[in-house]
Amino acid sequence: MSSQLTRRLALLASEPHRAVLRGGLRGIERETLRVQPNGELAHTPHPVGWGSALTHPEITTDYAETLAEFITPAESDIATTLHKLDGIHRFAYSKLGNELLWSQSMPCQLPAEEDIEIAWYGKSNLGMLKHVYRRGLALRYGKAMQCIAGIHYNYSLDERLWRVLAEDEGSTKSPMAYQSEAYLATIRNFRRHSWLLMYLFGASPALNSSFLRGRPHKLDTLSADTLYLPYATSLRMSDLGYQNDAQSGLSPHENSLDSYVATLTRAVNQPYEPYQKIGTKNAAGEWQQLSTNVIQIENEYYSTIRPKRVIRTGERPIQALCNRGVQYIEVRCMDVDPFSPVGIGEEAGRFLDAFLLFCALEDSPTITELCGEVLARNFARTVKEGRKPGLTLTRDGKEVPLPDWGHDLLARIRPAAELLDSLRGDSIHVDALARQAEKLNDPDRTPSAAVLRELEANGRSFAAFGLRQSERHAAYFRANPPTSEEAAYFERLAQQSLAEQAELEAAPQSNFDDYVAAYRNSNLCHDHP
Repeated sequence: MSSQLTRRLALLASEPHRAVLRGGLRGIERETLRVQPNGELAHTPHPVGWGSALTHPEITTDYAETLAEFITPAESDIATTLHKLDGIHRFAYSKLGNELLWSQSMPCQLPAEEDIEIAWYGKSNLGMLKHVYRRGLALRYGKAMQCIAGIHYNYSLDERLWRVLAEDEGSTKSPMAYQSEAYLATIRNFRRHSWLLMYLFGASPALNSSFLRGRPHKLDTLSADTLYLPYATSLRMSDLGYQNDAQSGLSPHENSLDSYVATLTRAVNQPYEPYQKIGTKNAAGEWQQLSTNVIQIENEYYSTIRPKRVIRTGERPIQALCNRGVQYIEVRCMDVDPFSPVGIGEEAGRFLDAFLLFCALEDSPTITELCGEVLARNFARTVKEGRKPGLTLTRDGKEVPLPDWGHDLLARIRPAAELLDSLRGDSIHVDALARQAEKLNDPDRTPSAAVLRELEANGRSFAAFGLRQSERHAAYFRANPPTSEEAAYFERLAQQSLAEQAELEAAPQSNFDDYVAAYRNSNLCHDHP
């Protein structure tokens, strides 16, 4: 354990400062495809009973019209967050008819590209901006990619905690500058160690062959409709996921907020010749992408983790970071857990809390370009062959067995877990660590191994396995409908969101070309906090 981690943990464990550890927030965004009872992609619009995908704060869509996204409020305890996520699912099922929510990160059997509908948000300029962005994604990555689902874990520490640390270290930076750089340091440590999350929680070692659209690949065949890699943990996070040549050289430097913002700003404004050939409009004059640059907007940068700030109306993510600094981090690499009805269990959340607190408090040197390549290679090895006997990763220039490094990391994370448990008076975080140690001792205990066992025992069909799990989860939610209070809450949100969308569409709209131009020109950053 580093001297910095030891000192910071001791400081936060002292009585005057323990309260600031209770103040952090956790939120979850869970993506899930709507599918027909036979497990094939649904072709119905976003259920009107759910409300407006444009304006609803908790139920929306992501890329495809059928890729629902459920967003919890931010809560101080992950158990509360998961309870809220469960409530969203139970209400969603009460309005879903005979459709199901797909239980996997990788999609079901997919139809032809032209039969996958892009998410629609209505006729307002804001709604069209979101839709055209997704048209651009379809052109750049293909629609199958827009059907991949994941779990996003939003995490923050109390702003008072950063002030306590800054004062202890005699920092002369402004509170917001210190906090922003501390979150960037957390992200650097996350990059060093996130391979461990993929080993422990990766749950997509196989996929339906329709996903690849005939593209060349190096996967093994498990059955007529299923491809896999025998030691993979998360094919979703491999190079089969969101990848293209335009983004291949895009590696935002997270050594400072300035360099991170500068890299993204450059990408949003840098033309990319293949996209220029496509153009922003098709032959009929219809918008088909927001720009011909490396990325259309900041969110197109597909990263395992992002620094975030809640944006204000009309504000872009880059502007929010520039103007007010980093507020929280968004972990984006977690697969949907196919064995959990809501896609993530409390044990995973408790481990993430300890893991991220460790990343936040541990010393975090800057990452050189060469070091970044090593970290990316460790991650790539783990997602494609993490359970392979004898697999090594590169640490400090040497090859070390993955389980050995994993156990070392768990030992370093344990004091953070113990500190969190001391606030509660139980051992729930330490217990979560112990169960992860079991996975390092025995790869067969990992979710990815469990998925392959289920496939092997049930016809080796990913589609059949996904449908069976989806039916099991549906039965759970339908047997536990929302309470009258929950139903009233979500009905009210649904009606409010529909009214807000109608109000947006009834308001005078500027010319959409001018609207897009104004939006594209609003990404300039000036002073950093």
